[in-house]
Amino acid sequence: MDNALYVGLSRQLTLRRELDIVANNIANANTTGFKAEELMVRTEPARPARTLGGSNPVKFVLDDGVARDFSQGAMTKTGGDFDLAIEGQGFFKVQTAGGERYTRDGRFTTNPEGKLVTQGGAPVLDEGGGEILIDPKLGAVSIGKDGLVSQGQVRVGKIGIVSTQDLSALRKDGDNLYRNVANVTLQPAPSAVVHQGMLESSNVQSVVQITKLIEVQRAYESMAKMMDNTAELTRSAVERLGKVN
Repeated sequence: MDNALYVGLSRQLTLRRELDIVANNIANANTTGFKAEELMVRTEPARPARTLGGSNPVKFVLDDGVARDFSQGAMTKTGGDFDLAIEGQGFFKVQTAGGERYTRDGRFTTNPEGKLVTQGGAPVLDEGGGEILIDPKLGAVSIGKDGLVSQGQVRVGKIGIVSTQDLSALRKDGDNLYRNVANVTLQPAPSAVVHQGMLESSNVQSVVQITKLIEVQRAYESMAKMMDNTAELTRSAVERLGKVN
């Protein structure tokens, strides 16, 4: 196979991956706390299959992972007592069967036992790593901007909010959660502000993503056309050589 076809195929593979990521961004444009993603690519020099007066080495394009935009999403007022939004850097801590996880999705509620939990039923943790229990008999729940949870004069707990400078250590783990894959130590985020009765919207810009989707589709079609033209040139060259012989 010609080097041009190898290079074109490598680019098509990354474009298909990019198409999946852009489509996922669009699908989650209304998902609370969702962060937009973008494909990272790199060049991979390799010795060409056959080069006659061409560059050496030939450079292929490869998928090099996914970058995530952790910038702030817009705040939406809901008025819910257990709807929380974080302003600034930081994540809520929750406990799952697989261990401690982190999220920006503050759509919390209480389970039959009175525990503050996520929509998926994972307990929300306080600053000390314990669960937060809500007693309906103590009255309305008030959550301060520092995450302090109180009912009347009773201090119930304090929402645990942590952050890290190495955000690449956090990987998606389903249910809008992230897990720490690099075992970095997440520290308390004192500058984070908690807003009760509000939720953080996705930071996906739908118009930008739809435009990018169109660009990816056109790039894929252009690459396919280039590969078809290259294959046609090769076929024509072989036919001419055959006629000469």
